[in-house]
Amino acid sequence: MSDIVTVEKKLEKLRLGGMLLTCEQRLKSAREENWSYSAFLDMLLTDEVDRRNRAQLTRRLSKSQLNLNKTLESYDFKFNLKVQAALIRELACCKFVGEGENIFLIGPSGVGKSHIAESLGHEACRRGIDVLYYRTHKLFDWIQAGRGDGSYKRRMDKIIRIPLLILDDFGLQSMEPSQQEDLYEVICERYEKKAMIITSNRDMTEWTAVFSNPLIGSAAMDRLVHKGMEIIIDGDSYRLDQFKKKTGLKKK
Repeated sequence: MSDIVTVEKKLEKLRLGGMLLTCEQRLKSAREENWSYSAFLDMLLTDEVDRRNRAQLTRRLSKSQLNLNKTLESYDFKFNLKVQAALIRELACCKFVGEGENIFLIGPSGVGKSHIAESLGHEACRRGIDVLYYRTHKLFDWIQAGRGDGSYKRRMDKIIRIPLLILDDFGLQSMEPSQQEDLYEVICERYEKKAMIITSNRDMTEWTAVFSNPLIGSAAMDRLVHKGMEIIIDGDSYRLDQFKKKTGLKKK
């Protein structure tokens, strides 16, 4: 049995898949280019680290429920010049996540709020941060369902502890009293500890109306905005623009 086969078997046993895939090619390059032993070892270890990072990113994105196509690379900043591209790219560094700050993306339908929110979620995942994306009413429907099967506490703990929670279409649909209580609990428990990105078609002055009890609504908003940044996104609807273009092509 040759030395390379013996080495590959040991790499397989140790589950060093990145090194296993590239070992033979790296060895060939080392011989041809006269690498030092340390350079050869460093290259193999880099292959293994890269493989593990890719695997972790894949798992993190899968758990996040983000749309894999909604990234900064795919966002058309030229369509809506009112979007503060420099600010969005700065937020993509994800410093706000470590500081437990909230980002509010406010504007009419179709201007790109959700795409930007998910793009920032992608950037967080790439930086090793766990993310969870939900349309707001879907999230609290899911939490509510936990009351019936005994998983309520586990579900709430998951939402409270996730480093970056993205709530899309906040305030778009009414919530039951128990769901309002859950929302208040999530806001309170995450306050100054974990970050959120919230998108909404409604002005933030209207958000207290999500709660039937105005006192709870006021207390929730006070915590929510304390460490928050509001970003107003105005302009034409990208979806409507695409529809008009398609319709125009068909008429021709």
